[in-house]
Amino acid sequence: MAGGRTGSVRGVGLSDFERKLEKGVEGVLGRVFRSGVRPVELGRKLVREMDVHRTVAVSGATMAPNSFTIVLAGDDFEPLADMEETLAGELTQLAKRHASEERYRFAGPVEVYFEIDDTHRPGVVTIDARFRQPPPGTAVAALVLPGGDRVPLADDVVSIGRASDCTVVLGDTNASRRHAEVRPVDGGFSLVDLASTNGTKVNGRNITDHPLADGDEILLGATTLRYEKD
Repeated sequence: MAGGRTGSVRGVGLSDFERKLEKGVEGVLGRVFRSGVRPVELGRKLVREMDVHRTVAVSGATMAPNSFTIVLAGDDFEPLADMEETLAGELTQLAKRHASEERYRFAGPVEVYFEIDDTHRPGVVTIDARFRQPPPGTAVAALVLPGGDRVPLADDVVSIGRASDCTVVLGDTNASRRHAEVRPVDGGFSLVDLASTNGTKVNGRNITDHPLADGDEILLGATTLRYEKD
């Protein structure tokens, strides 16, 4: 395992995940808790796999696995089957929140799958965590414009400003003609201010070159954009 901050198995993301499970205990999740596998344990194991297998890229960014296959015995999977998509979605969000807390980056979109292996003893769970890059040109994030339109981010640099040849053209007199660029870097994107007149802010702070995290709010002139991972 390479350097990087020591990950906490229990962070804000995991606590949120646990609270959601507790709220659902009387419904589908109640049946799950009576089986040999508790969903919250899947969350803890997934977070632990991210921490154990993190590594440092050439750029210095701390990378975490983004593709997780959760392997269960057939008897353990059966109570989960009717909520497989919901649980996979919650685990995906947990991985994103944990990455945000620990400043990890992903090589591509986060994926969570379930797999049955009847050679597994009941109650035994293994997680195959991998670094999986998307095919070239696949959008893995987006800039959300004030009107709600989304500008996909993939392999190309996205320019932002008032100039008509920018990728994102701003009708904002407070913005420079070539205000900023979003550039692909290892496992994510960086927002670079192009010596703009009024500067660029992320979450209220002035930046020159800033690695973007899911949910970041970007202010250019008087225009606010949001960065979202797909």
